[in-house]
Amino acid sequence: MGIFEKMEKEGHEEIIFCQEKSTGLKSIIAIHDTTLGPALGGCRMYPYLTEEDALNDALRLSKGMTYKNAISGSNNGGAKAVIWGDPKNKTEMQFRAFGRFVGSLKGRFNTGTDVGTYPNDFVWASFEAPYFVGLPESYGGSGDTSILTAVGVMKAIEACCVEVFGSAEVKGLTVAIQGVGKVGSKLADKLIDKGAKVIVSDVSRENVNSVLEKHPDVTVVSPDEVLGVKCDILAPCALGAVLNENTVNNLKCRIICGSANNQLSDESVGDKIHEMGILYAPDFLVNAGGAIQVADELEGFNKERATHKVERIYDNLLEVFRIAKRDNIPPYKAADRFVEERIAAAAKIKTIKL
Repeated sequence: MGIFEKMEKEGHEEIIFCQEKSTGLKSIIAIHDTTLGPALGGCRMYPYLTEEDALNDALRLSKGMTYKNAISGSNNGGAKAVIWGDPKNKTEMQFRAFGRFVGSLKGRFNTGTDVGTYPNDFVWASFEAPYFVGLPESYGGSGDTSILTAVGVMKAIEACCVEVFGSAEVKGLTVAIQGVGKVGSKLADKLIDKGAKVIVSDVSRENVNSVLEKHPDVTVVSPDEVLGVKCDILAPCALGAVLNENTVNNLKCRIICGSANNQLSDESVGDKIHEMGILYAPDFLVNAGGAIQVADELEGFNKERATHKVERIYDNLLEVFRIAKRDNIPPYKAADRFVEERIAAAAKIKTIKL
């Protein structure tokens, strides 16, 4: 499928390919939909095997950001940037070059941290343009977005528990966390504080050891085992497409609720999970905390206000479950319906010229 065919199929507005030879920067910015407002989405740095992999990731993630921003009530469209490279070898000038490319869009796209990038990376980028969010507080930003993302995931888990077990209480439940990096490790802290039994797994032994230093009693399983471990709640908090035709039949949980983007490899997997009687919480709502935080930053960050917005993930998710039951559809379809109706309504009122 050609690039324009992919854009038409998924509804993308624009793709920008960026290269700066002296720094080795290779980046793709994918803008999906700006009906609700200027696009907002993170910047991922990853050593993709091919440029096609990088493009597909940008396209997939940018569409997810449209849905995430819309369902969280943000007045922002969706976009995503990827930098094709090893995050262990990033440089100041590489990110300053990226900053100039983002600046050339004149506010059409605002971005910040994602997998492989950190707030200080965008301090460099912000020297060249003002369209960066999630900067350290010392540079006028709102700080680490993984903190409020973890708050949102915890609220989503509690909503799932209400739906399945009749109570938001997680004490005594077993939760398996796939990926204990920036968000997963903070989620582990919250679950353990509330009395849950936690199983962790990560491809990085360093990440696992960081959790064990604080919580020596957690159970550790290998990355190959975690998706099939027996538990009450599975929390995918690593990369996407982990729920696929090869893994779905091994699931032994009642709930799937985690921070990873695009967890379903395709819609048929979501249907299969629903048929298995497992409650799947749509990931773009569950992990919206960071996006809510940086969207609030564009208004002039207020921590109390942003936290209150993130905590509403609990109510929004219960509403998605209500729609799913009302319309007899899986929750992932109910969440899509919620988003598409909001975007369509916003598009109609924009026919009124100011």
